[in-house]
Amino acid sequence: MPDGHPGPGPTAGDGVPPVYGQYGPYGQYASYEQHGQYQWDQWDQWTEWNQQPQQYHQPHIPHQHQHPEPIREFHHAPQHPQGPQGFAQPFLSQQVHGTPTPETRLPPDAAVAARSAAEAAADPGTADSPARASAPPEQHTGRRATRRARETDAAPPKQQGRRAARRAGGPPPQAQDAAEAALPEQRGRRAARRAGGPQAASQTERGRAAARPGGQGAAEADTTAPHTAGRAARRAARGEAEAAPPEQRGRRAARRAGGASPQARDEAEAAPPQQQGRRAARRAGGPGVTPPARGASPQAQRQAQRPHRWARLVKAVALCAALAATGMLVLRGNEALAGLAAHPPAVATPQATGAVPDPGRIVQIVAHPDDDLYFMNPDLRYSISAGHPVASVYLTAGEADGINATAAKGAATKPDKPAYAEARQNGIRAAYAQMATGDRTSAWQRTVVPTKGGGHAEVDVLVAKPQVNLVWLQLREAGHGYADVPDSLHGLWNGKVARLESMLSSRTPVKQRFAYSKEQVVQTLVGVLEQYRPTTVRFQDPTPGRYPDTKQYTDHQDHFYGARFVQMATAAYAKDVKDRPHFAVQNYVGYFNGSLPSALDPQEAKEKLDSLDTYAWLDRQNHCGSDAGCGDLKVSDRPSGNRWTDTVNYARGTGTDWLTSDKDHGLWAFKVLDGQVAVWHRPGPVGPWRGPDLLPGTGMDPGAGAVTLKDGRIAVFGTRTSFGARPADYRREVVYTVQTQPGADGFGEWQSLGTPETSDETWTSDISAPAVSVDGTGQPAAYVRDGAYGLRGRVQRPDGGWGPWEKLGGEDLHGAPVTATDGAGRRMVLSATSKTVVGWAQPGPGAPLGPVTATGLPDTALPLTAAGREGGVRLWFRKPGSGNVRTALLTADDGLKVNNMTDLGGLNGFGSVTASGHVLAGRAAGGQLGSEVGPGRPWGRSPLMFVGAPSSTTTGRNLVSLAVVGLDARLYVTSSADAPDAYLAPWQPVGPRNAAP
Repeated sequence: MPDGHPGPGPTAGDGVPPVYGQYGPYGQYASYEQHGQYQWDQWDQWTEWNQQPQQYHQPHIPHQHQHPEPIREFHHAPQHPQGPQGFAQPFLSQQVHGTPTPETRLPPDAAVAARSAAEAAADPGTADSPARASAPPEQHTGRRATRRARETDAAPPKQQGRRAARRAGGPPPQAQDAAEAALPEQRGRRAARRAGGPQAASQTERGRAAARPGGQGAAEADTTAPHTAGRAARRAARGEAEAAPPEQRGRRAARRAGGASPQARDEAEAAPPQQQGRRAARRAGGPGVTPPARGASPQAQRQAQRPHRWARLVKAVALCAALAATGMLVLRGNEALAGLAAHPPAVATPQATGAVPDPGRIVQIVAHPDDDLYFMNPDLRYSISAGHPVASVYLTAGEADGINATAAKGAATKPDKPAYAEARQNGIRAAYAQMATGDRTSAWQRTVVPTKGGGHAEVDVLVAKPQVNLVWLQLREAGHGYADVPDSLHGLWNGKVARLESMLSSRTPVKQRFAYSKEQVVQTLVGVLEQYRPTTVRFQDPTPGRYPDTKQYTDHQDHFYGARFVQMATAAYAKDVKDRPHFAVQNYVGYFNGSLPSALDPQEAKEKLDSLDTYAWLDRQNHCGSDAGCGDLKVSDRPSGNRWTDTVNYARGTGTDWLTSDKDHGLWAFKVLDGQVAVWHRPGPVGPWRGPDLLPGTGMDPGAGAVTLKDGRIAVFGTRTSFGARPADYRREVVYTVQTQPGADGFGEWQSLGTPETSDETWTSDISAPAVSVDGTGQPAAYVRDGAYGLRGRVQRPDGGWGPWEKLGGEDLHGAPVTATDGAGRRMVLSATSKTVVGWAQPGPGAPLGPVTATGLPDTALPLTAAGREGGVRLWFRKPGSGNVRTALLTADDGLKVNNMTDLGGLNGFGSVTASGHVLAGRAAGGQLGSEVGPGRPWGRSPLMFVGAPSSTTTGRNLVSLAVVGLDARLYVTSSADAPDAYLAPWQPVGPRNAAP
């Protein structure tokens, strides 16, 4: 919203030349490793800037948290390795005066390895050092025992026993007491764990230890030889053993001393000769292997030498690793100095079954503070709750008329635009803190950085959850939904002003005013993307349309012109920045949500409203310590807006026909990444996956659909946006490409079907994604909803050309139409309105569509899904205000008819539903994928969170494949037998983790 009002808002009231710069140390996790581990794939430079950070909480606030030192780590639970480019802490809060000076930092893997190598080189007694690996074992034992004995004797009396016990491999006294107090059957395992050695509790555990030769569990082969610990350690171990009960002394003393128990020795002696050395070494639990005692038999000496060879091999490997780490240190250091982080493409193959999905990195860009809360939630809350890195970028300050008051007090309140902008920022910080931590007062670190466009931005990092960032660009807003306001994003886009000035909030750490040209706004956003390296970019709808009667925009002009700036920035980022991951785009409907059926169930709507209640500052308590206020009082009369908290709708990318199969049972998937159509292909039923391969041609909008032509080739349809040389040349058109031959990896050039819109100014280029089907004669046709909310279509002629865009009637159509062919080869087209569903049907294959027909179905939440089933066309949709899935069968024997409607239940949620065979799947409440694998079967929930819509297809006669693209812009696939008692196989990610293309 522009000014907090549910309507367009009131009439608008109401530098230093920028120098191009670079963002400070933004950063991000390049990819998430499984089981919570992170892997970094880019290391750049830290840069210190010349402005001091501000604490969000002032010193006089009781709950404030001071953080005088910059937060340099991205704290997760559990914590993970950090680097200078971590997403969670993208900006260095420590400032210096003068020109920023880059300071080279190296990645943790290289730094840790190098540090280990340096320590090993400095300490010849270190187990992993080259010197240690090359020294004779007798020399190791003597030096280490002498050193440890000396250190133990020099320690205070209270510490000597503990230190000796630790060095002997045993636990500290507290752990010993706990072990003695444990149940008898637990003592052995617990003592072994606390001692850090192998567990001797069961044969299974001993077998597992045996699988790790040369590891931590390797030890002396001859347990009668002197232990490698110092003399004081042995004395402490003997004392503890003597204090134990008689039946435990032998075992406990052996374990705490790092040696083997009498029972273990007996078993070792009874074991076959080739196993005695290894088993004794494992049970000894020591770090090395001591030579056998003099006078031992040749067979015993040979058995003792075998594990010793393992130890030597491990030490040699450690030496190689240290040398490799040193080389990597030098190489990565040079890369950091050069600002390089190249990633060669890898062949895409499925990973192991059940791999943990990468949560991805999300950047969402909106025009005003609160646009994210109204139009992107609950997706925003899902991502924050899941701990995903999220950065929200606000293009304008949202200053509106400067009055932070309810409608009743507005006339008596003095306008103060900087203060109102500050109040809205305070409200956003409180709402995000509430979503992330449950505490609206959770502290923020506020700082300022230069932008790539030559100005400055404020960046706020949530201290308790540093993966949550807010970026404030603070440009002027239009102050009106549709009026002609030159000093606005609209005016800047159309060239009515050459530069748009900043509007700094009252307490922002940004003190220097600036102004941006159109290109500088684009470059500023490119800089944000370049530093955060998102895998999912969320922004508003760039083509929302106009109301048919008044011709006013259906959305705020800041919303969709801001979205066009983001479109241009993502295109430049994809083209110019090569060292980046793939990214997907998600667009959101704005104001017009209030005119559509509710998509959210009551609980989801309540949680969405709770965030707006926090933002609206309903309790009026001074949580933030700001005279400007702690929230947006303009919306406090009605925080739900125009029913905006009851719903959410995607503006693009809602089609479920992007996964298809071929005659050889191979699979093909088509999604838009980096503004290009990405293709994944699995040849045959069990072939290796490959992809993503990006088809030539840029500017593709989210959402691509695939259809199989009469000759078996696959055709891919979508829309493409071009900007042109002039602002009026902005254009969205329907395009398609066709496979060169059935089963081939190659596709032809993109061909344009144009657009039914005559100009951008008329309807803001508002067309839907195309719905395409092939009738019984093999004739394809494409249909779109136009800007006047009617249906348009083009049909391919027998000679391969296409007819004109025909007006097919209909009114109040919303979302994208869907189409499918029934058992007789007749094409049906269906579209949702704000109150029902209407349809068109061919009277016979090859015939023109019949007239628009009412189906009598109740209102539905967007969008729809259709497929040929049971001789007719089956339609799936969601029940408004519930999220449950419904279905109805339509036939066209005597005109378009609906046979019945059935409620299929579900896990609430919203958005598209895909159906193939017995499989039904869609987004569930919480953002994960919910699925049903047979009528009447309970719905299941997967851990996957994804972009856009899922897709499914039948492969052969008895297999269904299901796919999504995760928030990491990576394809995930699963399958199920098409049978009533089937189940979904574990999800398989396709290709390597998302890195540079």
